[in-house]
Amino acid sequence: MSTARIDLNADLGEGYGPWRLGEDEALLDVVTSASIACGFHAGDPTIMVETAAAAKARGVAIGAHPGFHDLRGFGRRVIRQPVREIERDVAYQIGAMQACAALAGHRVSYVKAHGALANLANAEPEIAEAVARAVAGVDRGLALMVMPGLAAERAAESAGLRSLREIYADRAYAEDGQLAPRGTPGAVIHDAEAIAARVLRMVEEGGVLTASGQLLPVGIDTVCVHGDTPGALAAARAVRAGLERAGIAVEACCGA
Repeated sequence: MSTARIDLNADLGEGYGPWRLGEDEALLDVVTSASIACGFHAGDPTIMVETAAAAKARGVAIGAHPGFHDLRGFGRRVIRQPVREIERDVAYQIGAMQACAALAGHRVSYVKAHGALANLANAEPEIAEAVARAVAGVDRGLALMVMPGLAAERAAESAGLRSLREIYADRAYAEDGQLAPRGTPGAVIHDAEAIAARVLRMVEEGGVLTASGQLLPVGIDTVCVHGDTPGALAAARAVRAGLERAGIAVEACCGA
């Protein structure tokens, strides 16, 4: 199965105060959607407004990228808390991003959970449902970006939300379709050409490639390159070039 068009997204705005992470300005010239940190795992109001404005200037769609309240751990540490608190924390972050986008003359069109929160939402239905409830409670017009075939996609469907099914360009997959834990060898892929070839195969064949080489069939709407990964800009450029050479249009899933 192949698709004639695909979205290319990156997680951006992940600095804090005077500290900046990644090559956001250059990545915004390559990607079609940007998931912007909302202040809990990274980001602050100034970075949020400026990233939204830079995306707007380039016709790039933006999404809220909420995570656990974990600046020290970059949102990659599991924080166990009641699901009602997760729901409220996610809603709070979406609202903050919407306000910052408005100041920049842009609008938030989707939500994508970050890091440990996203991993839990993929594996634990009650957390997936809390995230989906938060999105639906704030604005049912927002799409929810999810890993396909897992609890997060099912929760989005149950909440009546549009799902944007995402695969990762620079991350390896376990045999169950989850991401391989970051601490395992080969979990993060750095070679730009290998990343591009892998993405093209997954998009054209309609599935995610596991560590063993198995293809798990899934629907795919968008491809993510992590903005904080070394070499992200080269990887994003290679992915986009590879898709376009194959005749696949790279376009935003949601209006920019």
